[in-house]
Amino acid sequence: MIDKRPWLVASLTAGVSYWLAAKGQVPGIWLIAWKGAGVALLAAYAWAHHPSRNAHLIAIVMALGAVGDMVLEVNFTGGAMAFLFAHLAAISLYVKFRRARPASSQKAAAVTTLLAVPLISYQLTGRTDVALYALSLSEMATAAWLSSFPRYRVGLGAMMFVVSDLLIFARMGPLAGSAISDLLIWPLYYFGQFLICTGVITTLRARGDFSPQLVA
Repeated sequence: MIDKRPWLVASLTAGVSYWLAAKGQVPGIWLIAWKGAGVALLAAYAWAHHPSRNAHLIAIVMALGAVGDMVLEVNFTGGAMAFLFAHLAAISLYVKFRRARPASSQKAAAVTTLLAVPLISYQLTGRTDVALYALSLSEMATAAWLSSFPRYRVGLGAMMFVVSDLLIFARMGPLAGSAISDLLIWPLYYFGQFLICTGVITTLRARGDFSPQLVA
């Protein structure tokens, strides 16, 4: 894997090691850069090795996520805005690849996600701005779930992202000071992004999205 997917190996190394380093005594500025590196390297993987517009779009989603990761450490609103734009870019990609005939259970899960995530977010924080951001999050997850990308990679990754954010919101309220949320937020988020990025790229490659006539 190191020879064939060096960007992925570097991303995994950065993502996992950040989770451990965050508990240590790494100086702030270096820890912020370390935090952004995991998803930034996913963006590099998607952009550098897979020359198609759709691959570049998921690279932009990852890049905006990496910016959000870092900015959140110094400005919560600024970080949330970066993620908002990332969700909008992701939605535009997933809508292009809508599943033709989703099952009734899949539609029900999507509608539940769309409505429940903003509501739960508001209940956890009592903040309208958080609920509005959560609406973009739920729309992203719903679009991923109803897309033709693999549900147990891209759809699952999007749901892991949702749970990670809900834990962040819970930490602003009922789970303030909870060690459980601190332990789970990062791995759910990072591996969710990893599943999204690799699931999209693998699917695009299988569908011939990287063939010369489609790349031109």
